[in-house]
Amino acid sequence: MSPYITFDRESWAALRAATPLTLSETDVADLQGINERLSLDEVVDVYLPLSRLLNLYVAAAQQLHQVTDTFLGLPAAKVPYVIGIAGSVAVGKSTTARILQALLSRWPNHPTVDLVTTDGFLFPNAELEGRGLMARKGFPESYDVRRLVQFVADVKAGVPEVRAPIYSHEVYDITDEELVVRQPDVVIIEGLNVLQTPVSARRASTLFVSDFFDFSIYVDAEEDDIVQWYVERFMTLRETVFRNERSFFRMYADLSESEAVDMAKSIWSGINGPNLVDNILPTRERATLVLHKGADHRVTKVHLRKL
Repeated sequence: MSPYITFDRESWAALRAATPLTLSETDVADLQGINERLSLDEVVDVYLPLSRLLNLYVAAAQQLHQVTDTFLGLPAAKVPYVIGIAGSVAVGKSTTARILQALLSRWPNHPTVDLVTTDGFLFPNAELEGRGLMARKGFPESYDVRRLVQFVADVKAGVPEVRAPIYSHEVYDITDEELVVRQPDVVIIEGLNVLQTPVSARRASTLFVSDFFDFSIYVDAEEDDIVQWYVERFMTLRETVFRNERSFFRMYADLSESEAVDMAKSIWSGINGPNLVDNILPTRERATLVLHKGADHRVTKVHLRKL
């Protein structure tokens, strides 16, 4: 027996009910990732029903906290609702996170929604090099898990101000900047390995970031499709970001088209593919909800965990 209820696109879209569309075509274009083809139809059919479901969950959690505080005779505390979003490199989880942030912030009872990516909790390149982990960047062992867990624990505890490091994909390293989280209504944590447990991460720690999630989403697709999207994204970056002199990947900008395709496939087979199979995909069954995409980036099925 599956722990999930499975919806095709049409039956899931019907669950939107009367949820209004609060994003324009321009908004959607600004929120989509490189080489993704995200339409208003996708927002209407997939993300509006999801935002409605999350709005109901957030409202129920807020009410539960109020009831508990009343019972204990404590002043009402603001406890952020934490949503985790996981999935492979190039599968579109960052776009999913941005779309949900935009939609959820337009609901009246939780207008403040912060988005944090776990890239900021990667060890700096100098430390990765010292540990011999530069070729395993993105694998579980390349993250400062202790710092990440402390960050999410502080957010969930309602600490007035919590700071997260910021990562630059251009320079491929941690920067001196910080993201400051000040008791928002909702926090979205997006990253490759956020659904791992201490056991799956092969660590003795008693806590992991997923322990603090109220709701979790896994963005899924067939690996062959993800590889194609990764190659397409690599080729686009080769013509844009990689040409910046500050770019860590400046060396790839002058590759021929065939050389660039070969390089992208080599990076996938050596790093991203093994990380997906060994560390990311095994966590899919832990998600509250799974969005499965077809080859055209459109969500074709939604799996919602039974309560």
